[in-house]
Amino acid sequence: MKNNICSTFDISKYLSHFQEKVTKLLDLTDISEFDGQVLKIREEEIRKSALILAGECIALLLHNLSKSQDFLDKAMQQTQGWWHNKTQKHGYKKRQILTIGNVEVSLKLPYVVERKNQPDKNKQHEGFCPFLRYLGMSEGLTPVVLSKVAQYGAIAGSFEAARTTLIDWGIKISLKRIERLTYYFGQLGIDLRTHKLNDLKSGNLSTLNILKDQRVVIAVDGGRTRIRIPKKGKRKVKTNRYGFAGEWMEPKLLTIYVVNEQGQKIRTSAIPITNDGTYSGYQGFIQILEMYLVNLGISQAKQVLLIGDGAEWIWIHIPPLLKKLQCPHETYQLLDFYHAASHLQDFADAAFSTNNERQQWFKKSRKMLKKGQALDLMRNMGEIILSATGERCKILVRERNYILKAYRRRLLKYNEIMSRKLPLGSGAVESLIRQVVNLRMKGNGKFWLKSNAEIMLHLRCQWIAGRWDDFCNSIFNSFIKPISA
Repeated sequence: MKNNICSTFDISKYLSHFQEKVTKLLDLTDISEFDGQVLKIREEEIRKSALILAGECIALLLHNLSKSQDFLDKAMQQTQGWWHNKTQKHGYKKRQILTIGNVEVSLKLPYVVERKNQPDKNKQHEGFCPFLRYLGMSEGLTPVVLSKVAQYGAIAGSFEAARTTLIDWGIKISLKRIERLTYYFGQLGIDLRTHKLNDLKSGNLSTLNILKDQRVVIAVDGGRTRIRIPKKGKRKVKTNRYGFAGEWMEPKLLTIYVVNEQGQKIRTSAIPITNDGTYSGYQGFIQILEMYLVNLGISQAKQVLLIGDGAEWIWIHIPPLLKKLQCPHETYQLLDFYHAASHLQDFADAAFSTNNERQQWFKKSRKMLKKGQALDLMRNMGEIILSATGERCKILVRERNYILKAYRRRLLKYNEIMSRKLPLGSGAVESLIRQVVNLRMKGNGKFWLKSNAEIMLHLRCQWIAGRWDDFCNSIFNSFIKPISA
């Protein structure tokens, strides 16, 4: 899109223009025609002018930095980790950078390339501008613009909706570019996560004191997304493309948070919420969970509660992990109370013929479960099963066995958990799945490439956790200290 405003670096001229325009918008001579619609129009004009002014200021700042030899030397030195053995200076290149307000600045910057022993004359040298790499502007956008594009590309309902929002804030780029930049930015986040996983394997992952003496809740669950699986064979004649099949795949998500002595969730910058997920199966999920728990310092926690539904992979693989990480003595495991209650409701629906009987039994059983009387409850369920036959009996046995399996795993200690004022339900991760997966990634006609789904899942998890700024800062810091350095 070539409707950008080219900066002239004359800030005094634009300040004068801004003052003149805004002065007219502040004029109240014709007060009789002033209403909400007029205010809205003027408000939008003032915002637009202010954004352009901000873009002009940023453009001038970048221009001045590009003329500072000290800063150019610093950028060259701070990006040495990106250089190869045969990387050399290669003169100057002109680059255009888009700032907020749709203001574009043109800069002439030092350029470096990797020299080949036998260069291909038909192929251009691949290199970069240290100035842009150091400031995180290799994609031709300032850091704020790039992070905003990725933010709205991830949290909006679609890339089209993201583009509309970005235009409102003076960022006018094409739909394809928004999509590409969102995945580019998200992949940088995935790369940083992979780097931490490698540190965990090598024993070099740092351990923080964030969870020291805290009451920690770990909630896990899975969602559903359709993933594109390419079909083998010849391309279709009409479209010249390979077909694909949509297969349902379960992303596994986690949320780690801290509650106070009253059982209320703590939301502070010192004790942030950690959200993430993956499509890499339970093996990949367990590695990611271990990485976060080690990094946050789970072994220093005061109490730990693992909560989830009845999925086998949760209770087979995560409890041994908590033991391996030397979680505190007060570590509890709990089946989500509301999942258990839903199975009691299904049992009641099959056991009784009238709604009144169903509700009476369900309310009584729910209270028994919460009071820690699970054994008495299962005896009662067994008595009801004895008088059932056929398909009805199968349903009753299935629902009873669900409760029985949880009981044998010691996941029904609701009275004990309540006495310690810890949560009984996994509502935190259920809400996470709804916001991260269901509202964007699950729906009619939605099919995702697995790599893109992984990126979108990761980005939306960071936003929901309220850690977007920290996430962006870690990415921009990675340009200064490359992963490969």
